[in-house]
Amino acid sequence: MDIIESSEKIPCLDLKKQHHQIKNEVFSAFEKVYDHTSFSGGVFVEEFEQAFAKFCRTNYTVGVNNGTSALHLSMLALNIGAGDEVIIPANTFIATAWGVSYTGAVPVFVDCTEDTWQLDIELIERSITSKTRAIVGVHLYGQPFDVDGVKALCEKYNLHLIEDAAQAHGAKYKGIPVGSFGKMACFSFYPGKNLGACGEGGGITTNDDSYYNLLLSLRNHGSIVRYHHDQIGFNMRMGGLEAASLKVKLRYLLGWNNRRKAIAELYLNNIINPKITMQRQPAWADSVYHLFVVTTADRDDLSNYLSRNNITAGLHYPVPCHLQKAYSHLNYQVGDCPRSEYLASHCLSLPMFAELTDEEVVYIIKTLNSY
Repeated sequence: MDIIESSEKIPCLDLKKQHHQIKNEVFSAFEKVYDHTSFSGGVFVEEFEQAFAKFCRTNYTVGVNNGTSALHLSMLALNIGAGDEVIIPANTFIATAWGVSYTGAVPVFVDCTEDTWQLDIELIERSITSKTRAIVGVHLYGQPFDVDGVKALCEKYNLHLIEDAAQAHGAKYKGIPVGSFGKMACFSFYPGKNLGACGEGGGITTNDDSYYNLLLSLRNHGSIVRYHHDQIGFNMRMGGLEAASLKVKLRYLLGWNNRRKAIAELYLNNIINPKITMQRQPAWADSVYHLFVVTTADRDDLSNYLSRNNITAGLHYPVPCHLQKAYSHLNYQVGDCPRSEYLASHCLSLPMFAELTDEEVVYIIKTLNSY
C-alpha cells in the first residue's frame, strides 16, 4: 500500500469553516434576541418554525430542545406507551430507540438491506405483531428510506409512520422533501447536522392540526394557557438564540447541501478500489449526504491508513442498537441482525462537509484508491 504524503490534516467534519463564513450574520441575529430578551420560545422560535415548515412543505414545525425530545414527543402525541411495540432500524443512532423507550413502549429492531443499508421491507412485515403501533423510518446518512414500501405496510396493518429525519434536512423522496410523509417527522439540529444550531435544537414537522396543538402543549409543561396545565407535559422548548442561528443557516442550507452532493458525486464516480463498498443510491432517493459511509474488510486498518495520510475518518455507528447494553433486557443476540452487525464492524465515514475543497476531495479519493 503506497503512502501519499500530505502536510495538512483533513478532518471528518469542520464546523469552524462554516461558522467563520456566517459569523457576522449569526451574531447580529443573537443581538436581536438579546435586545428582545426572548431566550426561551417566543418570536424568534416562531419565525424559524414558519421558515422551516415552508422549507419542508409542511403546515407546521414545532421547535423543541433537541432531536431526541422530538422523537419522544412524537410518540406521546400518538398515544404510544407501555404494552406497545414500535419497529425501528437496528442500524441507526441510538436516539431513534430512546424516543420509543421513554414512553414505556418496546423498540423492535429490524435489520437493513444489504445495499442501501435502510430498513428491509420484508423483515419489517415479519416483525409486526398485535402489539405493533408504529414504524419509524430513518433517512439514514441523509438518504431517504423506501417511503412507499413502509407506508404500504402502515396502511395494511393500520400503523403510524414516523420519519426520523435527523440527518436529512432538505433530502427528497421522489422529488418531495422529507418531513411530510408520516404522521410526524423528527429533526435534529445538533451542531454537526446539515442544518445545525449554535447549541442544541430539534423540531417536529406535521400537517395535522391536532398533533400540532398537542405538541405545542407537551413541549411547554402541558400548557397552552399560562399556568393552566391540561396534561403532564415537559420543559422541551427551543431557545431563542438557537432558533435565530438556525434561521440564518436555513438561508444557506440549499447551497451547502448542493456542495455535499457534488462531493458525494466525486466519491461515487471516482473511488474504484474494489476493497471499498459504498451505499447504493436508489433513483428515487435525493440524498443530502449528512454522512458518506463506506465499508471495507478491515475497517481499523483502513482508518489507520487514512490517519497516516492525514485524513480523519469517523465511525457511524460501531455498535448496532439491538446489541447495546442498554437493551440487553430485550435478549437480542449476535446474529439477529447480521447486516447491521456487519456494517457496525466494517463501516467508516469519509470526510463530508460543504467546505471541503476539490483538491482535498481528490486527495482523499487518490489515497483510498491506493489502499
